Amino acid sequence: MDITSFVSDWINKGNAYDTEGYLKSYWEDAVLDDPSVGRTFKGHAGIREYFTSYFIGYQTQTRLVKLDIQDNKAHLEVEFTGTFPEGKIGGLFDLAFREGKIATAKADLL
Repeated sequence: MDITSFVSDWINKGNAYDTEGYLKSYWEDAVLDDPSVGRTFKGHAGIREYFTSYFIGYQTQTRLVKLDIQDNKAHLEVEFTGTFPEGKIGGLFDLAFREGKIATAKADLL
């Protein structure tokens, strides 16, 4: 699996608000934990809610700042811009992969 290409494609799908394409990047039973919103989102239904609320809802655009890959995991530093109160803020994603899709994700703001 080419994690660099996967991450680029995943960010592009998010920036295009391609909900179905974004969800296809995750396993059906994937878990996304985001302490910055105080919730964990489970499965495609939960991740769809997260994406709709925080990405589409705030017209969030994500820019990759730094990508570290180790084994089958990726640590991303990103910059978010959108209609949320701060307008621009740093963020992190820690992604763990299983058979070419995201199995677990942790998102947080800096």
